[in-house]
Amino acid sequence: MSNHFSADNLKFPGNDRRLDFTDLFVFAPPDNPEKTVLIIDSNPTSAPPPIPAPTTGPEFHPDAVYRINIDTDGDAHADVAFTFTFTEFRNGTQTGRAWYATGPTAREPGPVGEELADGIPVSFDGSVRNVQCGDIRLTAGLRSDPFFADVEGALHGFQWTGHDDFAANNVDSIALEVPNDMFGTGLQIGVWATISLRRNGVLEQMDRGGNPTINPFINPDGEKNLYNSRQPADDVANYLGPWSKILETNGGYLPEQAKAAALQVLPDILHYDRTKSPGYPNGRVLTDDVYSMRFAWLSNGKIPPSGLKPHDDLLPVFPYLGPPNP
Repeated sequence: MSNHFSADNLKFPGNDRRLDFTDLFVFAPPDNPEKTVLIIDSNPTSAPPPIPAPTTGPEFHPDAVYRINIDTDGDAHADVAFTFTFTEFRNGTQTGRAWYATGPTAREPGPVGEELADGIPVSFDGSVRNVQCGDIRLTAGLRSDPFFADVEGALHGFQWTGHDDFAANNVDSIALEVPNDMFGTGLQIGVWATISLRRNGVLEQMDRGGNPTINPFINPDGEKNLYNSRQPADDVANYLGPWSKILETNGGYLPEQAKAAALQVLPDILHYDRTKSPGYPNGRVLTDDVYSMRFAWLSNGKIPPSGLKPHDDLLPVFPYLGPPNP
């Protein structure tokens, strides 16, 4: 899994898969280098046995805040934020609202800033229902899960089976195409996603991530939920020591090598330099084999790639994720 099942004991945050952030993608659209594509996926349809209860439908959680945070000055705090909320799912339909915030406002956890759009249609039938908000294009809906992984092989000593456990799965996806000048004048940004839940008037962060395949892979049970509740600005202080030790013990790194490897993903922010070709660790495109990359990182290069290929239903145009599987 990438960030699928990111709560303790391979469960969903809050025991609700709608609160499970799965993947973040950041790249330039092939036809316009002056824009950046941001995609956040959640609500995976797959579940490890036994399936955690309660199971939920294809919709976004109506009491959740879905958020893309962007650091433009390298201090691991949000300087720009795109925030989304959704209505109740009724009679097979749902709509969303989107906000754009900058400066100190972008660090407030709720839906804040300038409202970009209301009544955004959420598509559940595979159609792409784009909404144009000035120079921003956005869409939300059920799409084919682009993540690919041989989970069975990983569970059996990395004897790869050639089976993609995510090939027939779906996710709820929010995709944006944003002009680069909305990130300020710099050429580099750092991006991470969060999903928070409003309970009794209080907004509680349930899941978060920037780099793929981090929390479920390196944090032990008993630490995953705490990790989800924290902020990237505190990651180096909280995790450099324990993660370096894990990499030494399990990956065979020397101490200084382990520290350097841990700092490749700490703080847990996905970095993107638009002067360079996108592809993890410079942003992330839908065809990146991040599952194999993460095991190579954990093992200091000892675990070979799984050999799986990206899904063949990806689109060449926005929103790039394929239509949902039946």
